[in-house]
Amino acid sequence: MVRVLLAQPRGFCAGVIRAIQIVDGALDRAGAPVYVRHEIVHNRHVVDGLKARGAIFVEELDEVPDGAVTVFSAHGVSREVQANAARRGLPVIDATCPLVSKVHAQGRRYVGSGRTLILIGHAGHPEVEGTLGQIDGPVHLVGSAAEVATLALPLDTPLAYITQTTLSVDDTKEVIAALEARFADVIGPSTSDICYATQNRQSAVRALCAQADLLLVVGSPNSSNSSRLREIGEEMGRPSYLVGDGNDIDRAWFDGIVTVGITAGASAPEELVQDVIRAIRQFVDVTVETLDGIEETMEFRLPPALKRLSPRPAADPKQAA
Repeated sequence: MVRVLLAQPRGFCAGVIRAIQIVDGALDRAGAPVYVRHEIVHNRHVVDGLKARGAIFVEELDEVPDGAVTVFSAHGVSREVQANAARRGLPVIDATCPLVSKVHAQGRRYVGSGRTLILIGHAGHPEVEGTLGQIDGPVHLVGSAAEVATLALPLDTPLAYITQTTLSVDDTKEVIAALEARFADVIGPSTSDICYATQNRQSAVRALCAQADLLLVVGSPNSSNSSRLREIGEEMGRPSYLVGDGNDIDRAWFDGIVTVGITAGASAPEELVQDVIRAIRQFVDVTVETLDGIEETMEFRLPPALKRLSPRPAADPKQAA
């Protein structure tokens, strides 16, 4: 018998729920196809489900036909992308997570006050690319505490920092500490401003690993927050695996294991967690419990642009004939 412990909270956050609702709502109101710039969230199952409904995912706006309904992903986009869409007159619905938009606003305020801006984040991540493109002025990207030493800035430079929302709270604190140790004038938001869902899921994984012999994180490899949950499990000395669904389960992982902890990244639906449990049940009896934890009640409003979408006119039967 294997004891399965489920983290609380796990899975979808309010920003992801809102983003999916936006694409679903656009398809309901305007009909297929709806074009989405970049994956709406980093989960293959979610993306495939929306594709089946008629969503078309593209990397650049030049792949979007003139006049097509266009959705910006939850990760945010640059001002250049926004301006390009406006020039083309594309009907745009912005699904950027409100917490990401908050980071954009913070960065603009710091730059506007004359400070040199540091963005703590991972190079190449869509959220980071979008944030870099939302700030008027140079932004120095720092991915780790070690990179702080490479900043070619005078030590008395007035600095401000902002952060990618899906980072580890601990790693972010290390970078901030390195900035404050090297430079004389550093300000920035509290680490409590890191996405509430990121913090909650990381805290829940630590509580989970205190009881589990093995950690399974349900999520996609390109999901930053999911990968970080797996890393936390490893840091706590637990064998930890990132799995997309039940097909990724390896029976050999469970040799000698009594308690398995399961969580899910913020872009992974609960149905995938249940799929993983079903896969484990194929070779061992399990009991399932959910740990006590934070009950998230955060909700984000849908953008007014979604309500303004006009249904596409139905095809003329005479023309179709």
